[in-house]
Amino acid sequence: MTQSNRPALTLLLLALTSSAAGQTLIETTTSIGIQNTLQQGASNNVGSLLQSARTAAENLQQSGQAAAAALAASGVPAVPAPTPFTPAQTTQLTSTQAALKDGKYPQARAGFEALIAQNYAQPEPHFGLGLALFALGDFKGANFEFTQLSLLAPDRFEGPYNLGVIATRERRYDDALRLYGSAATLARGRVAMTVQRQVLDALAAEQTRAAAYPALVTTLTEIATLAPDDTGVQFRLVQAQTLAGQGAQALPGAYALMQREPSRADIVLLIADIYVAQGLPDRALRELDAATPRVTAGAARASLLLRKANLLSAGGNIRGAVLAAQAAADADGRSASTFAKLGEFRVARNDRPGALTAYLNAVKLAPKNAAYRTDLAAVRLTLGQNAQAFADAVAAIRLFPEAATLARAQYVQGIAAYRQGKYPEARAALRSSALRAASADTYFWLGLSHYALKDYAGAATALGESVKLEPSVNARQNLASALLASARYPEAEAVLRGLVSDNPKNDESWYLLGVTQRAQRRESEARQALKTAANLGNTRAAAALK
Repeated sequence: MTQSNRPALTLLLLALTSSAAGQTLIETTTSIGIQNTLQQGASNNVGSLLQSARTAAENLQQSGQAAAAALAASGVPAVPAPTPFTPAQTTQLTSTQAALKDGKYPQARAGFEALIAQNYAQPEPHFGLGLALFALGDFKGANFEFTQLSLLAPDRFEGPYNLGVIATRERRYDDALRLYGSAATLARGRVAMTVQRQVLDALAAEQTRAAAYPALVTTLTEIATLAPDDTGVQFRLVQAQTLAGQGAQALPGAYALMQREPSRADIVLLIADIYVAQGLPDRALRELDAATPRVTAGAARASLLLRKANLLSAGGNIRGAVLAAQAAADADGRSASTFAKLGEFRVARNDRPGALTAYLNAVKLAPKNAAYRTDLAAVRLTLGQNAQAFADAVAAIRLFPEAATLARAQYVQGIAAYRQGKYPEARAALRSSALRAASADTYFWLGLSHYALKDYAGAATALGESVKLEPSVNARQNLASALLASARYPEAEAVLRGLVSDNPKNDESWYLLGVTQRAQRRESEARQALKTAANLGNTRAAAALK
């Protein structure tokens, strides 16, 4: 393994204890440090940890004696007491640990394996061998050695902690969560605070991954006690409380953070979220308004304004949402997502030209975002810019978007193609869209594409699916036309009778009903239907009566 590929090892000062007489105290060992975005890391200050190591030795020895007594009382065979190291073994252990610290992992592996062969019940060589194997990429071997460490020294946290590191690396997250929990229990009050923090940070990371928010609150509360001046931990605690449904309890901590750092937008956003969760969106809006003047950084200020826009939109104030989103775009002209949101609100206000400008900006800032380009294509379609809409939809598809965006891009592509008379392309695009995300509208346009290609059976099938999903008048009427063109007269008549029954003034449906009845050689009924249509102003019906 090259130096650049070696796993990171964090130096910890921990005490090795033995219940046997003449025990040897090893004050310097090495423990694996997990890499995680939520972890703050352990201190490498040797001097500050040395005394803690000695205190931990005494605590662990007492706990080990108690555990052994409990096992004996229960009848469970106890782990044999280790034989004290000989002076030669102590010297060998010290030199092997030095090799491990210097990154000489094969040499360290050989040294620890030799010590294990001489004195298997001593836990420290198992610990060191586990670290060396981990560094060499032998995770199975490391897992075995850390398991042996846990069996030989059940009161030491390093065993479950490092087993948790391996479990996290192998994505066995449930195991990692359990192991870190055990390590935290064993480390609590027995090792230096910086070491406890490292273990608790690892536990918090897995609790976050598992969305175990009540437990995360407990862990972060403990970390905050260890590091009362760490605002990052305080913020994570407030977040966890909010996610755990403890928003009201989180507010005091959130306001305390805001007082300490009044220009931090993320704290204000969290406070707003808490009030929204409490059913108080107006209070959330007032908090956002109060904070906006003191948050001067462009992106941070934009985040407050955009949250305000979302709240106003949710409350039905689309005009206010547009104004707030425009202010956010003005504050941070480099945010594609802000422009995209502005485009969304302008569409809701039926401001298509304004939406077009917003989406053009979003696409310019994020040209590889398929969702933004699809939104741009959709707006172009509403403006009758069919060729440009088709081109944007194709460009979005070429970006290999996720399924929902792909289906929408194909839908826009299909309609744009249909409007340009490219019926085969329209049919292919709409068929693909319907397979990914079936909708009444997609099937409707697919039916029209089939009809334009004189594939009346395909049109009837697609329009039938559209009617099943949403029995609109337009879809039912077009379905009747497709059935009529397919010579499926009784089916067409059934659909049309339903239409004229629902709306007796639907002249087109009366006309088609007359045509259907005439095709079935029921002239008297046909003329009556055609007369009704003509009286309602249908010129084709009037011509058919002549």
